[in-house]
Amino acid sequence: MPIKILIADDHSVVRKGLSLLLASHSGFEVIGEAANGQEAVTKAIELQPNIILMDLVMPIMDGIAATKEILRMQPDMKILILTSFSDSNHAIPALEAGAAGYLLKENDPDEVIRAIMKLMDGEKQIHPKVTEGLLSALNTRKSPEHQLLETLTAREIEVLGEITNGKSNKEIAAALFISEKTVKTHVSNILSKLCLQDRTQAALYAIRHLPAN
Repeated sequence: MPIKILIADDHSVVRKGLSLLLASHSGFEVIGEAANGQEAVTKAIELQPNIILMDLVMPIMDGIAATKEILRMQPDMKILILTSFSDSNHAIPALEAGAAGYLLKENDPDEVIRAIMKLMDGEKQIHPKVTEGLLSALNTRKSPEHQLLETLTAREIEVLGEITNGKSNKEIAAALFISEKTVKTHVSNILSKLCLQDRTQAALYAIRHLPAN
């Protein structure tokens, strides 16, 4: 079955361009378009897409509000932010709203296609420029709330730092000279101790609360 996609963007040229791009891939089916966030919410519930390509700045309801509303009603739906903004002030709220990925409109079309495929496999997708912005925020933002962080072991703090760097379990294992199974155990402990659901939330938590080195 093809992956069903809804495109939400207030620029018709962008919507049509994305539709043509995705229609050229046999594994995709564009089942609808939305010109604003409210329309995206309505069509998401009506059409039940697998993936929503969501712009951030739209009239009536922006992409972040639409993402929150869609995931409130359809928590398993995957939303890929596709925007021109790479700064953490836009990226962090979008990811906190539950977006499964964050790409820039400057991305190569093939990268968008690959991102959609990886999202369907359960992998988060974040543009490198956005990751840089998140790391920059990590070095400039501090929070007094360290009680939960203090429950982590020194090794778990190391693993959390590597998660924030966007590394996979295999890459973390290589960097810290431990087994991938041990990394999985550490990641599970981190999520449990910090009361978080996934690696993206862990990275965002670290950005907000982990002291800069």
